[in-house]
Amino acid sequence: MGLALKQKPTSLFLALAATFAAAAAPPTLRVDYYHTGTAASETFALDRTVVEPLPWPGSPDRALDPTNLGKYFFEVVDRASNKVIYSRGFCSVYGEWETTGEAKAAARTFSESLRFPRPDGPVQINLKKRDAGNAFREVWSFTLDPRDPAIDPSLPPSPGPLLVIQKAGDPADKVDFLILGDGYTEAERPKFEMEARRLTEALFAHSPYKEHRQDFNVWALCPPAQQSGISRPSTGVHRRTPLGTAYDAFGSERYILTFENRALRDAASFAPYEFLEVLVNGETYGGAGIFGQFSTVAASNKYAPYVFVHEFGHHFAGLADEYYTSDVAYGSPKDRPEPWEPNATADPHKPKWGALVTPGTPLPTPWQKQPFEDASHKIQARRRELRAHNRPEAEINALFEEQKTFETALLGGDAHGHAVGAFEGANYESTGYYRAQEDCIMFTRDDVPFCAACQAAIASVIRLYAK
Repeated sequence: MGLALKQKPTSLFLALAATFAAAAAPPTLRVDYYHTGTAASETFALDRTVVEPLPWPGSPDRALDPTNLGKYFFEVVDRASNKVIYSRGFCSVYGEWETTGEAKAAARTFSESLRFPRPDGPVQINLKKRDAGNAFREVWSFTLDPRDPAIDPSLPPSPGPLLVIQKAGDPADKVDFLILGDGYTEAERPKFEMEARRLTEALFAHSPYKEHRQDFNVWALCPPAQQSGISRPSTGVHRRTPLGTAYDAFGSERYILTFENRALRDAASFAPYEFLEVLVNGETYGGAGIFGQFSTVAASNKYAPYVFVHEFGHHFAGLADEYYTSDVAYGSPKDRPEPWEPNATADPHKPKWGALVTPGTPLPTPWQKQPFEDASHKIQARRRELRAHNRPEAEINALFEEQKTFETALLGGDAHGHAVGAFEGANYESTGYYRAQEDCIMFTRDDVPFCAACQAAIASVIRLYAK
């Protein structure tokens, strides 16, 4: 099946639509809106409401989100009964940007979306955001009538044929994971498919995904690009790709995001999905993950399997970064509030993963902190120098291998190296935040599993979507 079918649904797409129709699944509504502001204030404005091509992929039995994850939370409230009929927590590109230095001096606008099954009658959409005390407070509310003639049911341009990586069952009973490609030309579609399959296997090699593999459907779409590769503005490379991904987001050379939310959502709407990963056609190390939105990875990089799994952890389960010695775009908070993320805490004496703590482990838990930091800071300085001189990616890979060898030997070999406790250093901060284990996929690039807190969080999200 070739990529020449750009305006018509594929046979697989039509078969999926027919299956949904037979199961009487409701249509999928998507509200696209604008999120504008600075570090000090924000506003919201409706852009459009559309009916997506495929019906709702989720189960009506798991419409409400009990996980308490996300910086934002939205709920759909039936106007007639005043009952919440759908809810989800999430994060956003804006929510990350507002913590950067740029947000203190300038305003920006970002496109975002809310997706939910079409209700039977008018509803109230309430958008909430966490306050300093971690409580959700309403920041925007509007009404929506599903019979409004302004709601657009027209079919967007097809991104090309839908590829089945793994189909384990009915979308309503499974986690539906969609892998999108960006920066691949039509001739490079086989390369995308190979990388999508390879990285899918990397994900399911890790617990708890491994044990829950049959709870996932995995789909793939690759809208053809006119040129190979994506933008990397810091080196003068610019591309107009179908999904708009680019390196250098928020001034971080390794951070790959798209600000083209409409294009992303329109392309994704041709597959059943709850979670999105964008494979970008690039060799330079990079990626990103935003809870409930999407994750990205430079698929041709040597460390793509690690980045794919790490960034999907952010997107899928709201996991915090546990590392703290790498350069990031975000500013440090003035204090140390308790993070909502399930794998980081500000209270080492009563961590949120307390039930998992290894008996007899001291809290906080001692570890090889100073030697780790001394070596890591030297590595980061060398990394910055290599990037400043635009050295070949092979030199970055060699540096990462050197770092990996040292950290693997250092971590895990002391008295509490394999214990669950509260190890200081997490959430981009060397002090005041703690992680559950000395090493984890969210901490280093070592060949280690997710820590116990991360595994528990991932399993809880799987249970929200899979029967």
